[in-house]
Amino acid sequence: MDLKFFKKSKTTLIFLVVFSAVTVPVFYHLLKVDKKLKVYSPSDVNPSLVHESIKHITKDHTIADFELINQNGKIITQKDYKGKIYIADFFFTRCTNICVAMAYNMNELQEYYKNDNDIMFLSHSVTPVMDSVPVLKEYAINKGVIDGKWNVTTGAKKHIYDLARKSYFAVIEDGDGGEDDFIHTEQFVLIDKERRIRGYYDGTNKEDMQKLKDDMVLLKEEYEKRE
Repeated sequence: MDLKFFKKSKTTLIFLVVFSAVTVPVFYHLLKVDKKLKVYSPSDVNPSLVHESIKHITKDHTIADFELINQNGKIITQKDYKGKIYIADFFFTRCTNICVAMAYNMNELQEYYKNDNDIMFLSHSVTPVMDSVPVLKEYAINKGVIDGKWNVTTGAKKHIYDLARKSYFAVIEDGDGGEDDFIHTEQFVLIDKERRIRGYYDGTNKEDMQKLKDDMVLLKEEYEKRE
C-alpha cells in the first residue's frame, strides 16, 4: 500500500471538507435572493385599468387620501389605516353573484387574521346611495364584520369611483363617477403600510386567497427585517 498516496489523499480530503464547509454557505448566501413583493405603479398595471392622467407614472404611487363612512356611521380616513397592512375591495350589498363569494372570502381572511393587529380590511360600496349606513350595518352583521378590523363603507360616489380607478386600479370600465356610471370587480388589492399596492387577487378564487396569505407572509417578513 502506498502510504504517501494515502497521506496526500487524506490531506486533500480534509481540505475539501473544510473548503466545502466554508464556501458552500457563502455561495448559498450569495445566490439566495430574498423574495419580495412587487410594488405596483401605474406603469406596471394593465393599461386598460389605469386612468389616462396617470399612465406615465413609473414609481412612488400611493393610495390617495380618502374620506368614507363605515357601518357605524363613523368617518373613516387614511389615518385609520396608518401603519397598517390592509386588503381593499369594491362591492355592493344587493349583489347576488361575485360579491357573495367575495364577502365569504373576505370574512375568512378576517377570521384568519383576527388576532393580527397589523392587518385590516376596507370595503367600498359601488352603489353608495343605496348602501346607506343602516343598510351597511345590517350587511355587516350578516357577514360577521368585526368593528375596528373591517370597515364596510359608503360615501360620495365620485370619490369612491376615483379611488377605484386612479388609486387601486381595480376596474377596467371608463366612467366619470356620475349617476349612470357603474363598476363591478372581483379584485382584492393588498396595500402595505406605506399605502402602496403590493398585490392583486381574484376575490372569488380560493387559490388566489391562498396566494394572498403566502404573499402576506412575505410582506410581514419584509417589515420584520426593518425592525
